[in-house]
Amino acid sequence: MGVLVLAGILLLVVVGCVCIVWASRGGPRWVRVVSAVTLGVAAVVKTLVRGMGSSKSGSGSSSSSDSGD
Repeated sequence: MGVLVLAGILLLVVVGCVCIVWASRGGPRWVRVVSAVTLGVAAVVKTLVRGMGSSKSGSGSSSSSDSGD
């Protein structure tokens, strides 16, 4: 079941990337909409990953010293 979910997410990412390229070449309106949604979701994910990375880096130094004990 998990493999199907990951495969579905991968398919959505690939379709989104194809729409971005197609929209940059002057595709139909629905392609431009899908492209805009894909870029918006990418920006949100990027922000979330950066936020998680900064919180992990602060606790990462203490966790590495904890694992050394």
